[in-house]
Amino acid sequence: MSVTMTAVALKTITLLLGGSITFYSLRAYRRTRSSALRALTVGFGTVTVGALVAGVVDQFSPLDPSVALVVESLFTTIGFAVILYSLYVE
Repeated sequence: MSVTMTAVALKTITLLLGGSITFYSLRAYRRTRSSALRALTVGFGTVTVGALVAGVVDQFSPLDPSVALVVESLFTTIGFAVILYSLYVE
């Protein structure tokens, strides 16, 4: 298996797992209306969308592959900041 195929497979697994976590945290938020769970959902959703956008940029864009890394890092940073916030919100 090539490095590209391995990366695509791992990115697909990341999207499936991240999507599942986002889905279940959204269900928990809807059940409880907790602002912390809402922020958690947004955080995980942001990280997951970042993985998707980075994969699209990497595979379908004429841009340098390092741009995909920067895009993913930006979404991950924002997502983790929101997740950290979710741990402090009442």
